[in-house]
Amino acid sequence: MITRTVSKNPRTTRGDLVNDLQRAGTKVTKATISNTLRCQGLKSCSARRVPLLKPVHVRARLKFAREHLDDPEEDWENVIWSDETKIYLFGKNSTCRVWRRKNAELHPKNTIPTVKHGGGNIMLWGCFSAKGPGRLICVKERMNGAMYREILSKNILPSARALKMKRGWVFQHDNDPKHAARATKEWLRKKHFKVLEWPSQSPDLNPIENLWRELKIRVAQRQPQNITALEEICMEEWAKLPATKREEHRVTYKSGSRSTQVDYILCKRDNLKEISNCKVVVGV
Repeated sequence: MITRTVSKNPRTTRGDLVNDLQRAGTKVTKATISNTLRCQGLKSCSARRVPLLKPVHVRARLKFAREHLDDPEEDWENVIWSDETKIYLFGKNSTCRVWRRKNAELHPKNTIPTVKHGGGNIMLWGCFSAKGPGRLICVKERMNGAMYREILSKNILPSARALKMKRGWVFQHDNDPKHAARATKEWLRKKHFKVLEWPSQSPDLNPIENLWRELKIRVAQRQPQNITALEEICMEEWAKLPATKREEHRVTYKSGSRSTQVDYILCKRDNLKEISNCKVVVGV
């Protein structure tokens, strides 16, 4: 009964299960419930936050997965991925685990200082490919369509040349209103950019999200104390990313290890497989 209940509703608490069993005439403790579920391979975890998907989003993601699931590795390596992200000065960029004793959670060594609104933040635009990071730009003002197009005009082609992209390389960006604006699409068309069609509500498919996480962890470790230092450290750590080796992001696709950028891109195939296999669940 316990396993069946949590399989049907994963948000069921141990207290709910205790009460249900008591009403059925069985008295158990929360510890017993935990041990029983653990023996079945189930453990309590924090639910991950994911974008809200409407049926139209699900269908678009499934279509994208089916179209690209069997794309060769070389195709993904010829894509320049791009995105924006916000990095806070204090406390919101990454989590941190500490070893501490009981009742020592508020000791300064075991805490992360926070202030309202993160103490200020900076907005970054960046791009990268399997060959390494492209340019990283600090956006000083509120970004609109005109500013976005200016960023692209000054940074995409120099990034492609620096990364030595092959002829016919593909540019990726999401469906943010600035990106999907008619003026932006027309600008990209006139510049003869080949743009990867992108399903809405799909940040999990963009490997640059993994790179942002890596950057934020490294910036937090250096503990910048003001906005100027935050921007400088972001630029320094971004430039170091090609040399980074992270075992948890490494994917065995062929023999041998790879640079972090290639690993992130190859992780994409696993995401596509998950989406392609979800048709029964979503009823598409």
